[in-house]
Amino acid sequence: MLKHFFNLQWKSFFRAASFKTNLAFKILMIFAALYFILVFLAMGVGSFFIIKKAGLGDPLRVVNRFIIYYLVVDLYMRYMFQKMPILNIKPLLYMPFKKSAVVKYSLGKTVFSFFNWMHAFFFVPFSIVLIAEDYNPIAVIGWHLAIMALIYANNFLNIMMNNQDKIFYPLIVILAVLGLLQYNGWFDITIFTAPIFDSFFDLPYGPIYALIPCLILLLLIVASFRYFRKHMYLDGGLATKHTEAKSEDYTWLNRFGNLGTFLKNDIKLIRRNKRSKTTVVLSFLFIFYGMLFGSGAVEVYEGPVWSIFAGIFVSGGFLFSFGQFVPSWDSSYYPLMMSQNIQYREYLSSKWYLIVIATVISTLISAFYLYFGWEFYLAIVVGAIYNIGVNSYLVLWGGAYIKTPIDLTSNKKAFGDKQAFNVKTMLLTIPKLVLPLIIFAAGYYLINPISGYIAVALSGVLGFVFKNQAFKMIEKIYKKEKYKTLLAYKQTD
Repeated sequence: MLKHFFNLQWKSFFRAASFKTNLAFKILMIFAALYFILVFLAMGVGSFFIIKKAGLGDPLRVVNRFIIYYLVVDLYMRYMFQKMPILNIKPLLYMPFKKSAVVKYSLGKTVFSFFNWMHAFFFVPFSIVLIAEDYNPIAVIGWHLAIMALIYANNFLNIMMNNQDKIFYPLIVILAVLGLLQYNGWFDITIFTAPIFDSFFDLPYGPIYALIPCLILLLLIVASFRYFRKHMYLDGGLATKHTEAKSEDYTWLNRFGNLGTFLKNDIKLIRRNKRSKTTVVLSFLFIFYGMLFGSGAVEVYEGPVWSIFAGIFVSGGFLFSFGQFVPSWDSSYYPLMMSQNIQYREYLSSKWYLIVIATVISTLISAFYLYFGWEFYLAIVVGAIYNIGVNSYLVLWGGAYIKTPIDLTSNKKAFGDKQAFNVKTMLLTIPKLVLPLIIFAAGYYLINPISGYIAVALSGVLGFVFKNQAFKMIEKIYKKEKYKTLLAYKQTD
C-alpha cells in the first residue's frame, strides 16, 4: 500500500503542468537546505565553545534557558510554511483504500519533513560535544531524546492546530510580548522554563523525566491519527466551510464606474477570506520591521544605506504581500472574468489604487519612528514614494508571471509559493530592492545625505509621471500571458 502511494506521488510530480517550475524550485530548495544544514552544524559544534569563551555560564544551561523560544519559533515557522499531511484525499475516498492506511501514510510523510530532521544537525553535534567535555553520557542522551521529542511534538501539534487561528495567533502574541519584556529586562520567562529543560539532564531522575516529552509525543500522534480518520469525509473535515452571507454594498464607490466595481470586489475579498486577512496582518507586521534598524539591534543594519531598505519594507508591506499575487487573488473566478468584456487597464488600476492607499496608511502609522530621528522617518516617506512610483508597477508586472491559484479559505503559503519563483520575477526583484539602495548611495556619498533621499524620491515621482506608459506596457504583458494563466489556474495541485 505504501509503495502504491509513493507511486502516485511520483507520477503527480512528473505529470504536473508545472513540472519544470517544480524541478527548478526543488533544486533551489536543495541548495537552501544544504545552507541551513551547514549553519546548524556550525552552531551545534561551535556554540558550546562560544558560550564558554564568552563567560555566559554552563553552555547546556544557557541553551536550556532559551530553548523555549527555539521551540516557539519552530512552531511558528511550521504553521506558516509546513504543508499539511493531505495526500489528494478526495480522489482516494471512493477507491478501495482503508482510511487508516491513507492517514498513516499522510502523517508518516510529515515525520521525514525537513522541518523535523534539520534540528538534528544542531542537537546531535551539540550532544556529542557535551559528552566529549565530560558531561554524563546517560544524562546527555536523556536530555537529547527529550528535546527531539518536543520538536516532533511540534510537528503533530501543528497538525492539530491547522487553521485554528483563534488559538495560534493569541499564543504567538503572548509569547512575543514575553520576549519583548525579557529583552528590556522587565520580566524573564526563562526563569520558570529553564528548570523544566534542566530537569531532563539533572541526575538521578533526569532520564526518567525525559520520558514525559516522549509520552506527550505519543499522545499527539494518536490524537492526530484519530482526528484525521474521523474527519475524512467530503461533508466533514474536507468540506469547504461556509459562513452566513452579509450584504456590503460600498455604494460610495459607484462614482468611480468600473474602477469602483473592481475596488468593491477587492475590499470584499480582503474582508471575507482567511488568506487575504492573513496577508493584511502580515503587511501590518512589516511596519515593525524598521525596529531592527532604528534600535540598532542588528549591527549590520547600522549603515546609512540600509535606512532606505527599511523604508521600502516598512511602507511596502501590503505592496509585497498582496501585490505580488495579482491576479492570483481572483484565480477562482478568473476564467469567468476573462469571458466578460473587462478592460485589463481598469482591473489593474483597481489593484494599483488599493496598493497606493495601503502604502499611504502604512506610512502614516509608522510616524512613531520619529522617535529614532527625523532622518529615519524621512527614509520611510522616501521609500513610500518609491514604492508608489516604481515598485507598485513592478509587483503588478511580476504578477503576470506568478501563475499560482490561491485558496482563499486557507492561510497556508501566506508568504509565497513554489510557482512564485522563476527567472523573470527574480530579475524584477533587483529594481524593487537593489536599485533604490544604489540611487541613494550615489547621492549620499557623491554629494550629501539629503541628496540621497531626494534622488530616491525623484525616482518615485518620475515613475508616477510616466504612469500611463507603465500601465500600457503591463497591460500588454497580461494579455500575452492570459491563456498561460488560465491554464495554470486549472491546476489544483
